[in-house]
Parts: sequence; structure tokens; C-alpha cells
Amino acid sequence: MGKQHKKVIKRSRRKNYLKRKNELEKTAAAASKESSPVKKAVKKAEPKGEATKKVAKKAAAKKTAKKAAKKTASKTAATKTATKTAAKKTAAKKTAAKKAAKKAVKKAPAAEKGEE
Repeated sequence: MGKQHKKVIKRSRRKNYLKRKNELEKTAAAASKESSPVKKAVKKAEPKGEATKKVAKKAAAKKTAKKAAKKTASKTAATKTATKTAAKKTAAKKTAAKKAAKKAVKKAPAAEKGEE
């Protein structure tokens, strides 16, 4: 069973898969067409006032969700920037301390030579 035989098998499996997929799409499309008149009938039965109230409630809920998401995002961004700046400050202090220590070490031998 060589490479060519495997290719033939793959092609036949792919053809079968595509056939199944197309059949499923056709049945799904037919089902959606059948259910759409039912949905329209339900919408017509609903009074207009209630429908507008539902839409208004959904819009308000979306707005509050967006505001909450923005607040949490801004809080997390603020904490991230605060931690970054704090890390930079501590790093700067450490490097300054290292530089001062190096200078002190360099001056110390020079001072000892001068004393002798």
C-alpha cells in the first residue's frame, strides 16, 4: 500500500465528507424555512409595546455591560502602569546604588595610596 493508494483513499473520504456536509446544509436550510413562519407569527402575536420594552432593556443591559468592562479595563491598565513605574524606580535605585558602590571602591584604593 503505497503513497498513491493512500491519496486515492483520502480523495474518496473527502468526497464522502463533502456529500454529507451538503446534505446537512440542505436539511438545515429547509428546517429554517419551515420555522421562520412560526417565528413571524409569534412576533405578530406580541403587542408592540412589550417588544419595544424588551429592546430597550437589552440596550440598557448592553450599555451597562460595556461601562463595567471599560472600568475594569482601565483599572487593570492603571495597576499595570503603576507596577511598571514602581519596578522602574526600584531598578533605578539599585543601579544608582551599584554605581555609588563602584565609585567608593575606586576611591578607596586611591585614598590608601595617598596615605602611604
